[in-house]
Amino acid sequence: MRKQQVDHILGVMLESYEDVSDINVTVDRPFQVETAGELKPVSFEILGDQLTPFQTEIIALNMMRNDRKLTKALLTQGSCDLSYQLAGRARLRVNVFSQKGWFSVAMRQLPSRVPTIEEMRLPPTFYKMTDTLNGLILVTGATGTGKTTSLAAFLNEINEKKSVHAVTLEDPVEFVHSQKMSTFNQRELGADFDTFASGLRAALRQAPKIILVGEMRDKETADIALTAAETGHLVLSSLHTVDSGSTINRIIGMFDKEEEKQVRIRLADTIRWIVCQRLLPQIGGSRVAAFEILGSNLRVRDLILHGEAEEKTFYDIIEGSQAFGMMTFDQCIADHYKNGLITKETALAYASQRAALGRAIDTIRAAKGEKTTTIEGLAIDSGYDETFN
Repeated sequence: MRKQQVDHILGVMLESYEDVSDINVTVDRPFQVETAGELKPVSFEILGDQLTPFQTEIIALNMMRNDRKLTKALLTQGSCDLSYQLAGRARLRVNVFSQKGWFSVAMRQLPSRVPTIEEMRLPPTFYKMTDTLNGLILVTGATGTGKTTSLAAFLNEINEKKSVHAVTLEDPVEFVHSQKMSTFNQRELGADFDTFASGLRAALRQAPKIILVGEMRDKETADIALTAAETGHLVLSSLHTVDSGSTINRIIGMFDKEEEKQVRIRLADTIRWIVCQRLLPQIGGSRVAAFEILGSNLRVRDLILHGEAEEKTFYDIIEGSQAFGMMTFDQCIADHYKNGLITKETALAYASQRAALGRAIDTIRAAKGEKTTTIEGLAIDSGYDETFN
């Protein structure tokens, strides 16, 4: 099976159903695509109903293009990541991995165009964030919550209105930015640089105004990112953390204990915005993003320097700073509930502070003339009097 045949198979699979998001290649299973959250089989008569180990290996090796680094990663780590281009048709994010001694391939179709802030329905604060000249902007959340997409929309807005040089370090390159007002150089881990730390160190010699680091994975990368932010660059990156407080703690935790004080000073001086994301089930079957947004001010910097306390938290500062573009998850979730996007049960399930969100929901229901509490089903304990008499 040659590359042209592999490309033909992939093209047929992408066109087999509407809105195909993923392709799955697994031994003893047919070719499968994912659409609307379900796996669907795609038949090729000449290839049989079930894929053989040889067929999956040929597909994997064709996509890896005899790349020695990818081959080494697959053999030593059990998996490798790459991007794959179907000329003029689609771009795919690919993970090749071993299971039971055989190869499997999981592919995600990447969007053909970069989304805008408006199309993604990101908070208006994102427009304000694009005016940031230097420092550190972090977008955080669990895997699959849209961090990369939000960063792409942010960069697209800059590309539309600013003439700057941007260097991106990605694993892999997911959104290809066209050359509009800005000049973009997009580099891919493995193909263009060995590690995020080495790529970031090189980027400092490439005269960018903006540097995107796909993920801040280790101490060395975090240290160089802070240095870049301290020297006048705008550095964007992502982390797998759930809120602003855990984001600060995660970065501090990458360093040795004796470095904590200095790291806190560096973070207080460089952090401009932290955006945390969660995806919530939406009424009607899709999903909607909820955000926590923290912007830097004197109170935030003081909290970064000295840490949170019971009576002084990032949540408290954010909650009282909506006028400055900040928002808690609970404030965002309450808005989604008010607009009829999510149920009360979903809102409370994803709350940061259930009591605070519960009060906000009661206020919304009261404004609509709905009941906020119910006493149905309550009863006096019949044994109460006997117990205390």
